[in-house]
Amino acid sequence: MRAYYLAGVAAFCAASGSAQPVKAPVPAPTGVEAYFGGLKWRNIGPARGGRSISAMGSGARPNEYWFAATGGGLWKSVDAGVSWKPMTDGKVDTASFGGVAVCEANPDIVYATTGETQLRGNILPGNGVWKTSDGGKSWAKIGLADVQNFSRVRIHPKDCDTVLVGGFGHYGADNTDRGVFRTKDGGKSWTKTLYRDAKTGAVDISIDPSRPDVVYAALWEAWRKPWGMSSGGPGSGLFKSVDGGANWTEISRAPGLPKAGLLGKIGVSVSPVDPSRVYAIIEHDAAGGVYVSNDGGKSWEKRNESRDLRQRAFYYTRIQADPKDKDRVYVMNVDFYRSDDGGKTFPKKIKVPHGDNHDLWIAADNNQRMIEANDGGANVSVNGGASWTRQDFSTAQIYRLSLTRHQPALACGGQQDNSTICVPVRGHRHENVLGGAYGIAVGGGESGYVAPDPRNPDIFYAGSYGGALTRYDHATGLSRRINVRPDNPMGYSAGDIAERFQWTYPIVFDPHDPDTLYVTSQHVWKSRDQGQSWKKISPDLTAHDPATLGPSGGPITRDQTGVETYATIFALAPSRREKNVIWAGSDDGLVHITRDRGATWTNITPPTMPKFAKITTVEDSPHRAGTAWVVAHRFLMDDFAPIGFKTTDYGMNWTPITAGLPADEMLRSIREDTERPGMLYLGTERGVRVSFDGGTAWHKLQGNLPDVQVSDLAVSGQDLVIATHGRGFWVMDNAGLLRQVNAGIEPGTKPETRLFVPAPALRGLDPGVAIDYHLAAAPKSLAIEILDSAGKPIQQFDGKIEDPKKDATKTEEPASGDDDDEDDGPPKKPTATMKPGMNRFTWNMRQPGYTTFDGMIFWAASNRGVAALPGSYRARLIVDGKTFEQPFSIGGDPRVKVSPADLKARFDLAQDVTARVSEANNAVLLVRGIRAQADALGKGSKPVPAEVTALMARLSAIEAEIHQVKIQSRQDPLNYPIKLNNKLAALIGTIESAGAAPTVGTRAVFTDLSAELDVQLKALEAALAEGLPAANAVLKTAGMTPLERKPLPPNDNKPADGEAKAGGES
Repeated sequence: MRAYYLAGVAAFCAASGSAQPVKAPVPAPTGVEAYFGGLKWRNIGPARGGRSISAMGSGARPNEYWFAATGGGLWKSVDAGVSWKPMTDGKVDTASFGGVAVCEANPDIVYATTGETQLRGNILPGNGVWKTSDGGKSWAKIGLADVQNFSRVRIHPKDCDTVLVGGFGHYGADNTDRGVFRTKDGGKSWTKTLYRDAKTGAVDISIDPSRPDVVYAALWEAWRKPWGMSSGGPGSGLFKSVDGGANWTEISRAPGLPKAGLLGKIGVSVSPVDPSRVYAIIEHDAAGGVYVSNDGGKSWEKRNESRDLRQRAFYYTRIQADPKDKDRVYVMNVDFYRSDDGGKTFPKKIKVPHGDNHDLWIAADNNQRMIEANDGGANVSVNGGASWTRQDFSTAQIYRLSLTRHQPALACGGQQDNSTICVPVRGHRHENVLGGAYGIAVGGGESGYVAPDPRNPDIFYAGSYGGALTRYDHATGLSRRINVRPDNPMGYSAGDIAERFQWTYPIVFDPHDPDTLYVTSQHVWKSRDQGQSWKKISPDLTAHDPATLGPSGGPITRDQTGVETYATIFALAPSRREKNVIWAGSDDGLVHITRDRGATWTNITPPTMPKFAKITTVEDSPHRAGTAWVVAHRFLMDDFAPIGFKTTDYGMNWTPITAGLPADEMLRSIREDTERPGMLYLGTERGVRVSFDGGTAWHKLQGNLPDVQVSDLAVSGQDLVIATHGRGFWVMDNAGLLRQVNAGIEPGTKPETRLFVPAPALRGLDPGVAIDYHLAAAPKSLAIEILDSAGKPIQQFDGKIEDPKKDATKTEEPASGDDDDEDDGPPKKPTATMKPGMNRFTWNMRQPGYTTFDGMIFWAASNRGVAALPGSYRARLIVDGKTFEQPFSIGGDPRVKVSPADLKARFDLAQDVTARVSEANNAVLLVRGIRAQADALGKGSKPVPAEVTALMARLSAIEAEIHQVKIQSRQDPLNYPIKLNNKLAALIGTIESAGAAPTVGTRAVFTDLSAELDVQLKALEAALAEGLPAANAVLKTAGMTPLERKPLPPNDNKPADGEAKAGGES
């Protein structure tokens, strides 16, 4: 957590564990879900990492590393941490990974455990052990699902089939699937070899690499409930095995270790240099600290008791021995510490990219090469920690989501152990990166809501734990604290706090009064003067059971950060239809409503709402008065069932909305579509679902979205934006087409061929117009035409059958008429896909470009085509001769103030220039077509007549004035000056460089260049009129083939080699 705000054994039993292969390919969807295939999710960042508690490298492959993201899957680097790739997306059915281990004997074999044991409030449960035997290309679930949460996974250094895992068990309830489990057949079967009781799980395992039969393990008695947690108890202890983990001996009270008193969390590490040297870090009230044994655990000496090393023990307590120096040992805590004297002192505080450190792996043959995991992800060092790789992968854990009124809108939220962050929904490029690079902090802190001011786009209200609340002005960078009650509650129990603000508490503007801001503790508070003063407008709207308001963390170390502050209002929804109505939901299971702006409140909790359910979202309908939905979860009570209800009468009656949902897929958020009543988006622990009937039936809307918790959702025009707790923000572009779907199509039915109405697009912000179409079957022919307002075709794109041998495992982007505007110029003219089901083609909103020819190299001249004017257009789909048409519109860039007349003038001039470039290039093609014929004559048996040679010399001279014929490489123009066609083409970028009328200078240059081109074109016509007949007369007399006025074919499907970036447009 961040303490600042940014303004910015003994029992044996068989354990279930037969290997489960990767799921077979899912059949093509039918019914209404057949329309979802064209919808794709796009990650928009932020490009900064989230929590990781496990990381490992490879001894055999120095550049290969792995880390486990607690909410974002497994990631792999093959270039020593410079870049990372998610390896479990679409291959596993969980996002929560807390352990990863690479087999030293075969680095392609990797085991990973799910869930985690850093028992914070936002912990995510797992579902067993996973294994890959091909470096992450495919995965198999290999059992132990009911363990649920794991601490460690360790592999025998010479036998990839022998593995030990530390099973912590369930967070909120007793269960017997806990302890150390072992497999000797690669996960086909498991045996529980170390077990204490149903309250105690395994928290650490260390294998002696020189004698792999020697293993040390730590057990930990701990639990987590919604209102608190406990670390330590009679079950905690330290153990040793000398037969590879088959049998264990407890050494918890060995000489030198604490003789009495409860033990808490324990970390243990055996030295690879000296197997007699063992390090342990122990949570204990009076005798906690770093311990060292020099006789393999028979006796111990306490070396260090600094609280820096053992603070907040439940969240850290990790220790790692160096593989080359037995006196060097590392401790991971808030900071990252190193001792070079066997743990006596830790003077070396190693600077890492992020705090809150959890794991360390060091290469056995090179102790300078390491990977370290922390709350910002993982980072690699090859110089012993002097420097580290960056954490620019998108694994951020975002708590809630809000959208600004900017164009483009910003998606904002608080990121766990970081700051608030806002990133653009569109308008900035995010292609081919794992998260966008752009983002701003807007006050508040890691856990808070962000509420953009509805009047001033530069003002943001943002929260954090402890009731912290800021008003941030992005224009000035100044942040003002406006806490309702600025009495810092850190370290106090909920029952001792006057105003109980949760770790994440609502901050919401009144939709009818932009001057009214609401925040919630156990009460609802209102301010109408930007936080200068606050008025309480409700009683305590929680159950406030005294049993849930006591201290958290003990019995050894308390931990009271705000996560454990309980009995608070966790969801608030002022009605968008009725100004007097406000809905409220508490984290202990109550729902209230006021219909008089807070004067009176009524408890409307659904009768079947489970006790202690956390109401995460109340969604007031923007379409129907008195209608609302609530979703909740109870996973910290060991209940993972989805909880959701709907009311249409202000809460007098409630109907469950969870029919058909998986029994263990808990719910996080719900939103109603802003345009289509009854269409709902549901954020679950594993993804997104959609309902077209108010929640009666649900359909998966997963697409290419990885398995991830969706903490919040919002509709932005035609797009659906989500915040995830492990993979940052995502956008489903043009999700608005779902509004056109008839939900009555029965499952098993294949919908007919259909062209959907394209969503409106904005110049400068949108990459293009998304044209979605469904094909009932694979057609023989297909084409897409773009028509202007008069019905005149301006672009045509043909269909193309995809290569069936194409790698189906790769994520495909929709076909696009856009280009990337990079130095290599535009791609080949795009084609439209023809696969049965949903297809998407994106027109880049541009006219056809100019004619090109083979070998053409231009300097600073793009050939994207001129940007289409704002206005009305039509999309035409022609499938096997049958035509479908739909209208759409293009809007102007809302950021640019320009008159329609100026835009028209810009468009017309750019089109005129484009036409002239084509004229110039067509002249070159004509000359080269005649030259090809003359060259063919030269290869014959007869000599080429002088008249032909003279004609070609004359034509070549004209060609050289139109085009620089000496250019053969991209930077040759630095040596050989560009000619008319290039000069004209470069002018297009100047014209389109901004949303304004063409400058006087631009028009003047075009006039001059156009006149010069006319001179050359007239000269070309004169040369042909005079020289071609004469040459052909001689050729005829000589019995040779006459020359034709026949140009070479253009090469319009290829880029102009070496095109340089030529500015943007609006």
